[in-house]
Amino acid sequence: MEFRHLRCFVVLAEELHFGRAAQRLSMTQPPLSLNIQQLETSVGARLFERNSRGVALTAAGQAFLPRAQALLQQAAQAAREARDVGHGIVGQLRIGFAGTVLFRGLPQVLRAFGAAHPRMRLTLQELSSSEQLVELVHDRLDLGFVHTTRVPPGFSQNLLSRQPFVACLPVGHRLSRGPALDLRELQGEAMAIVMRAVSSDYHDRIVAACADAGFEPQLAYELRHWLGVVAVIGQGLAAGLVPAALQQAGLSGVAFRPLKRSLPSYDTYCLWRTGRDMTALGAFLDAVRGRAQSMQDAGMHDDGNEES
Repeated sequence: MEFRHLRCFVVLAEELHFGRAAQRLSMTQPPLSLNIQQLETSVGARLFERNSRGVALTAAGQAFLPRAQALLQQAAQAAREARDVGHGIVGQLRIGFAGTVLFRGLPQVLRAFGAAHPRMRLTLQELSSSEQLVELVHDRLDLGFVHTTRVPPGFSQNLLSRQPFVACLPVGHRLSRGPALDLRELQGEAMAIVMRAVSSDYHDRIVAACADAGFEPQLAYELRHWLGVVAVIGQGLAAGLVPAALQQAGLSGVAFRPLKRSLPSYDTYCLWRTGRDMTALGAFLDAVRGRAQSMQDAGMHDDGNEES
């Protein structure tokens, strides 16, 4: 039994006339009759009565018709879904992201992609850069937004954004006001920092920057998320160096100051497995590149905000 047999059967059952059915199927009557005979042989029952008055469904044909129609509808639906997935219209993308990306490009990418592909389902997981690398390698994520240049073999990356570090201090702290801060002024201060296990790149860069300034930082609080770092500082417990985009987080009790001598920038990369055959992934990467280009064209202030 083949789908062409089912199509011939359903059209003939609807027309109950070989001539009209053959015309709808863009064939002549002899091949239509042959298809019906082959189907009846496959089913093992006569599906039509043929006589001088015309064509009529047998009891077996009446029982077979709704099931044949359902099979054809399911096949058509399967073909539509496969075509839509192939064109990147429907499907799912599993996306990992580090929390600070919510303040630096990711919402704009999601809005642009969602407007162009409203039937795509996006599953987002907030994970550290290290956790994302593990999930990407094991194909549990389709792409991730990470703050590391450590790209595993077989993966590609695209720079989304670049931002400076700024000093973060409790409101009312002796260093919370004034122009650019000299990093040496933080010597002796209890400091909050993101855990090395979470972001080894930037944990090490902050420690190295303090060493270059002539002191070893007093790491009183090591936390999993940058927002946690800012929250601890807002409670008056420490000072810290954080990505500039966190000024947009709206947490109370903190003040931010630029640094006289900049640390290496805090970079966000989109990371994915090279050569993955996913049309939707390609469309999403187009949205990432579009956002990255618009941010580059707009230019950035030292505080990480886009110029107006």
